[in-house]
Amino acid sequence: MLSRLAAALVPVVGRLTVSADIPRLPEGGAVIVANHTSLADPAVVLAALRRMGAEPVVLCAAGLWRIPLLGRALTREGYVPVHRGTARAADALARAEAALRAGRHVLVYGEGRIPDRPDSADAPPEAFRSGPARLAASVGAPLIPLGQAGARRITSGSTAKQLAGLLTAPLRRPRLHVHVGAPPQLPTDTVAATDLARQAVTAAWRSAANQRTIKGVRRACSHVGATGERDREPSPATLRRPAASQRFKDRI
Repeated sequence: MLSRLAAALVPVVGRLTVSADIPRLPEGGAVIVANHTSLADPAVVLAALRRMGAEPVVLCAAGLWRIPLLGRALTREGYVPVHRGTARAADALARAEAALRAGRHVLVYGEGRIPDRPDSADAPPEAFRSGPARLAASVGAPLIPLGQAGARRITSGSTAKQLAGLLTAPLRRPRLHVHVGAPPQLPTDTVAATDLARQAVTAAWRSAANQRTIKGVRRACSHVGATGERDREPSPATLRRPAASQRFKDRI
């Protein structure tokens, strides 16, 4: 239900596009690791993954279960509460392992928190926690890096700014892009695997940020041409993109 809701709501507040380096997500369960930038990006990521045929179990902050209607929905969907800084924190990995063994995809945020910045700009992922790498290793599941860009244009900064951003998003409809990368071969060492996972998600984020910018430039150029003024061509460097990403994007 939550994935369907995200797929219905995200097009109202933004223009979402999706690309990938792989033709489809692996069957039999995978650990999907995304960068976390905004309160809005879980909906953006769920909407993108649904386009790829996946409705994952998500590891979420346990505080969300205190919101009555949302808490019941999270439980019904099989989402996993994360009790950070408590003795119950390890329970989340155990429940996520069970979901993977049952063939579900599991969505995890490697950073474990939203960056504390007032601006709405995108930035590379911050330091990762070891949970995603340990989870993938525990069941031998592939780790799928996912990068998203643009969600901070919906909500970011102070509470007042986030409310204003959410209320005006349907008018602004900021450009959003999600890019799914190929699973890296993780080393057995947890520290090295965590570092590699962050590198892979950072690469996916850069692809998402670049393609979001490219689409914005092309739209601006198209608008200029439509007004009867001279078209302005983007530079070759601006329009550079991975060929595999383009092939998959055209299909979805």
